[in-house]
Amino acid sequence: MMTIIYILGAAIVCGLVLLIYMFKQAKQETIKEEKLAFPEFPASFKEVSIFFISDIHRRKLSPDFIEPIMGKADFVVIGGDLAEKGVSLSQVKENIEVLKKLGLIFFVWGNNDYELDYHELDSMLLQNGVKILDNTAFKFESDTGELLEVIGVDDMIHDRDDLRLALQDATKDSFKILVSHDPKIVEKFSEEEKISLVLSGHTHGGQIRIFGYGPHEKGAIHQLPHTTLLVSNGFGTTMIPLRLGAQPETHLLKITTKI
Repeated sequence: MMTIIYILGAAIVCGLVLLIYMFKQAKQETIKEEKLAFPEFPASFKEVSIFFISDIHRRKLSPDFIEPIMGKADFVVIGGDLAEKGVSLSQVKENIEVLKKLGLIFFVWGNNDYELDYHELDSMLLQNGVKILDNTAFKFESDTGELLEVIGVDDMIHDRDDLRLALQDATKDSFKILVSHDPKIVEKFSEEEKISLVLSGHTHGGQIRIFGYGPHEKGAIHQLPHTTLLVSNGFGTTMIPLRLGAQPETHLLKITTKI
């Protein structure tokens, strides 16, 4: 009888230790610096740096977190799920104010963003200078006239995405970066559209992986036949504030020409 009690006690202690570890892992703050080179990248831009963050959900961003990359990013891209049900608009605004210190912000809608009053969220973002890419494109032009465009599609889960419309807003011969909350957007275009890079999140890298297995693959950069796809583990969590084997991450992407 005592042996069973000891075993149960040990199991409870191990379980509590694991929960604490998973909670702490979910609170990690990581910025991964990654360099991506493309032969078609316009040489006149030399190098473009993007801070990419997705799936913030309920987390709060602190100025200390972004301090190491101050002055290093040309602009910020939020890959959806900036918030979810129960998150106050004031908290979202505080997060935006932190990210604004890095530069111009682009945002695409994620499925959880629609759990808020999305009209109020939309208004707040616009008032704070955030560029909302809802099936639209934003153009950067170098001194020599070469173009780089950030294209964004609305949320796929709610069938609000329209890549065709977004591409109509873009220019044929530009270097194209597509932002979609859901990485499955890569199934909706081919090499013909000349989209060089896709930035996405949504999957959380599986969030909780048991012995390396989870409901989704871990975040990674994939070289596909028709594009390069970045799927981020994301910054926050959904349902429960726990992670295991899929650490939270954000990305400082340096994009340049492949020589």
